[in-house]
Amino acid sequence: MLRASFALEGGFAMPVPSLLGVFAHPDDESLSAGGVLARQAEAGARTGVVTATWVDDTHRAGELGEALRILGAGKPRLLGYADARVPESAPGCARLVDSPLQEAVHRLVGHLREFRPDVVITHDGYGGISGHPDHVHTHRITMLAVHAAGLEQLHPETGEAWQVRALYSVTHPHSALAAYRDLVGHPKAAHTVPDEHLSASVDISRWLDCKTEAVLAHRSEVQRGALPALVGDLDPRTRRELFGTEHFLRHPLTDSHIGAPEPIA
Repeated sequence: MLRASFALEGGFAMPVPSLLGVFAHPDDESLSAGGVLARQAEAGARTGVVTATWVDDTHRAGELGEALRILGAGKPRLLGYADARVPESAPGCARLVDSPLQEAVHRLVGHLREFRPDVVITHDGYGGISGHPDHVHTHRITMLAVHAAGLEQLHPETGEAWQVRALYSVTHPHSALAAYRDLVGHPKAAHTVPDEHLSASVDISRWLDCKTEAVLAHRSEVQRGALPALVGDLDPRTRRELFGTEHFLRHPLTDSHIGAPEPIA
């Protein structure tokens, strides 16, 4: 399982691992990993979020800033691409799914080398339950950028090489599917993984109120009846059952990292 810190004898502890989330849209950070982000920040870790779509001076970028403030995750870091389904998210910019892969990787490598996180979390390769193409592409970009950031020969103009210690993707187990379908109210196809494939399931119930507040900070999504609105309408018990645990898959990096201690819980 993931641990919040490395406790040492004598009452001391090593610094809590820094954490950078990389997500496709404003609100993905709060819905997918808001509990872990809030917990790490409370424990004293440096936390941040890179968002692949939307740009400064848009309403959703403003909502993202408020959500990150609630989670203790700093200011928005934006890759500057357009949402696949919302061209006004980045006027005059390429859609994320149409952007040259190496260009997007280059931009993210710059953020990784600037922030220098111990741990990176992103979408899984299926794009989460929804399978949104922006989620899938963000996963691809992140996987490549994490490896590239550690190689000094690649993208040297973005700064000194940095090796991330652990890479996780947020996912959903098969066991959560029925409850999620009840929530969204229709039997659309969903992308989940066998429960036994999970690397970690993190109880974030202590930080669920903070996570919920961050989700609801995405006011335009609430107003249009998207998933944040459904989360807000749940009674506390159901919300805890559905969103009180965050699930992760761990991805091996280099041979030197396989078997390394789990850096977050």
